[in-house]
Amino acid sequence: MKLKVVVHEADEGGYWAEVPAIAGCATQGDSFDELLTNIYEAVEGCLSVDIKDIAISEKDKVIVF
Repeated sequence: MKLKVVVHEADEGGYWAEVPAIAGCATQGDSFDELLTNIYEAVEGCLSVDIKDIAISEKDKVIVF
């Protein structure tokens, strides 16, 4: 999966980034390298859903891609 990430220079130094395709998915870093590491973690966290927190009936199906 490819996602576009918008990287901003923070006024106080460092960087912050947002992933427009995932509502609320944003992170920051003091350096660009730290930001890259953090954005991978942020995307993973935003996309991970614990199935036990979702009500599933007998008629529902769960598909993992």
